[in-house]
Amino acid sequence: MNRISQRVATLSPSATLAMSQKSAELKAQGVDVINMSVGEPDFNTPDFIKEAACKAVEENYSHYSPVAGYLSLRQAICGKLLRENGLHFTPDCIVVGNGAKQELCNVILATINPGDEVIIPVPAWVSYIEMVKLAEGIAVPVRAGIEQDFKITAAQLEAAITPRSRMIMLNSPSNPTGSIYSYDELKALVEVLERHPEIIVLTDDIYEHINFVEHVHSIAEFESLRDRTVIINGVSKAYAMTGWRIGYMAGPTDIAKAVSKLQGQYTSGASSIAQKAAEAAYNGPQECVEDMRRAFERRRDLIVSLAAEIPGWVCNIPQGAFYLFPEVTAYIGKRYDDIEIKSSGDYVMYLLEHAHVACVDGDAFCAPGYMRLSYATSDDNIREAMRRIREASALLQ
Repeated sequence: MNRISQRVATLSPSATLAMSQKSAELKAQGVDVINMSVGEPDFNTPDFIKEAACKAVEENYSHYSPVAGYLSLRQAICGKLLRENGLHFTPDCIVVGNGAKQELCNVILATINPGDEVIIPVPAWVSYIEMVKLAEGIAVPVRAGIEQDFKITAAQLEAAITPRSRMIMLNSPSNPTGSIYSYDELKALVEVLERHPEIIVLTDDIYEHINFVEHVHSIAEFESLRDRTVIINGVSKAYAMTGWRIGYMAGPTDIAKAVSKLQGQYTSGASSIAQKAAEAAYNGPQECVEDMRRAFERRRDLIVSLAAEIPGWVCNIPQGAFYLFPEVTAYIGKRYDDIEIKSSGDYVMYLLEHAHVACVDGDAFCAPGYMRLSYATSDDNIREAMRRIREASALLQ
């Protein structure tokens, strides 16, 4: 008897977590694997944030918090959105959850009915489509290749809209490509969406602070869409707090209330101690954010220069996040002994087994023929990983 629900059976496992697990298994066997599959900063949480958490323990913040999060944290988030983004929110528009991932899923579950269509520009983060499946919605991928820097056009968006369209999901800076929509590119999308008031805009801004451009614009800046735009963000990437599990949604009060109602039934409020740490992150000195951003920019320049030395790779120059997303179709059809590379997934597995470098197949991001490498690791690891990849790739004929 099959005891697993259809809801779960139709979900795909996370390819990024699966590759990270394979890397860990090889390491446990004594193999020197360089893991470039994981999407988290390699820095430690800044000391002033950890000190705030310790203070919270001493002050007995050990009880249930409000489902939507402490008022003081929601006020700090409102302060951040006003200070950094010029956006006016009140605390009743904010819901804090167990990471941005939970808040993304909460918003989708709270707004999408069975059969509703959700437009997703691809390549896209592995969980977007699976979250839509969970809500019994229909994901509508809109493909943008490297030739357009992985960003969809207004014409593509217009063509994807149907009477069943209910939401569009945007992610800029992007995981997995590092691409960032410019103000003019966003404006062109906005002009399409203005003609379709039934469509909710869900913008995942989690990589906002890891950028290598003068200014990152969010679609939330456009007043005409303000009453139907939901922002997702959190502390994991900007403050190296992935394990603290604090993210938030900011949006219209009716959606915030629905998300809080949903969250109240299956997780309630996020960790009380982690919330106080996040409050310190938003209210405290921000030099740590810039220090990490500069380190990622240096690493971006390093990995892009080394990628240019690998024959057959075609790369864009990422403008944000900490990923390189090369097109590697030049290696499909090549062989090494009895191994034939039939897909980008085969190439990724070949690199794991023969170069001992863990990457993620682009197929996981709806982009077969590509692969994702995270450069959220040391300069030395980047140099060594790219050397291994270059030498292992040279063996393929």
